[in-house]
Amino acid sequence: MAGLGGAVLTGRSLAQGRFTPNADTLKVGLIGCGGRGTGAASQALKADPNVVLHAVGDVFPEKCSATVNRLRNDARIGPRVTVTRDTMFSGLDAYKQVIASGVDVVLLATPPGFRPQHLEAAVEAGKHIFTEKPMATDAPGVRRVLAASRKAREKGLNVVSGFCWRAEYGRREFYKLVHDGAIGEIRAIHATYLTGPVKPMPPADRRPKGMTDLEWQLRNWYNFVWLSGDGLVEQACHSVDKILWAFQDQPPVRAVATGGRQIPNNEGNIFDHIDVFYEWENGARATMAQRQISNCYSDNSDYLLGSKGLGTIKGWSAPIITGETKWRYRGPKNDMYQTEHDELFAAIRKGEPINHGEWMCTSTMAAIMGRLAAYTGKQVTWEQAMNSQEKRVPDELSWDMELPIRPMAVPGRTPLI
Repeated sequence: MAGLGGAVLTGRSLAQGRFTPNADTLKVGLIGCGGRGTGAASQALKADPNVVLHAVGDVFPEKCSATVNRLRNDARIGPRVTVTRDTMFSGLDAYKQVIASGVDVVLLATPPGFRPQHLEAAVEAGKHIFTEKPMATDAPGVRRVLAASRKAREKGLNVVSGFCWRAEYGRREFYKLVHDGAIGEIRAIHATYLTGPVKPMPPADRRPKGMTDLEWQLRNWYNFVWLSGDGLVEQACHSVDKILWAFQDQPPVRAVATGGRQIPNNEGNIFDHIDVFYEWENGARATMAQRQISNCYSDNSDYLLGSKGLGTIKGWSAPIITGETKWRYRGPKNDMYQTEHDELFAAIRKGEPINHGEWMCTSTMAAIMGRLAAYTGKQVTWEQAMNSQEKRVPDELSWDMELPIRPMAVPGRTPLI
């Protein structure tokens, strides 16, 4: 079955020859100054000696200051943090100001509910992009990112995703061997992302007096589906992505799922566990077990059962293949987060754009498909997921708007839209 579709465009890139090695300084703009954004900015600066961090933006001004100060205190990169008061932006439109500040590359690291809007704006302005995962929190958002990624390809712009395991050397070699038939035809995959809570929701009585609905939700973004997508979409999407990687980015034809909330989370409306059962056209299956509950067994592994053997990745350990082929990765180790940026900036310099748009959207959509199945209790087909009209993210945001918290989904009662 086809993936998200779209022909690969050919011809000379519009970006080719624009930048040359060590001759042109590349200006980077960071949008989203949390921990991951700060890390991405650091990796961008380390990826190329002639890169500067020119602008930063976040909805909260203190986040901008904290990121800039932290980066400046790193002796390896501090001198190339050229952000000034005039290029430090805050507020709901900070992303627009960063993009318009004269940067060449933007790093998108806000909560994923904002990803479609920010990626569209960056492509429209002709910027190269590093975008953290996932790509959206609902199907309309995925469709927007997919369309923008295709436009980026036409413009010769780079779009590199934060699905970081695809940049890890051991996993690259493992999945290449799987695709070459080392374990035979894949019959089943079991993936796990069993861990503790990420950012538990505080009780309502800890909300400061006068804090608006929007600010309260933004400061606790992980606990709201419109901002995070739920734990399956925001965190365990890494494991969903590896499932799709194994199937060479061919999406499942259908999925069913179970899930719910075992541990109360005050006003938050995300589940704390979801198990998804995916099925492919040829009858192959994959299960995705996701949980975020304290004091439980933890596991973050991938088990691939093929007709000729078994492929296993236990946590951060070296991948192993057993059966007719016996193999264990013994090659060099790398910092996969750094490799993503090394490859992005090398591609910009060479004028040979990288575009992850199709598969990064397929992986995000597969995660959303699992959430839809868990929230509704329905069997969900790929077509239903891709065409879903459930829109989680408001069209317009303002600090003083009324933004009621949507009730938590109830399987069997929540409709599939």
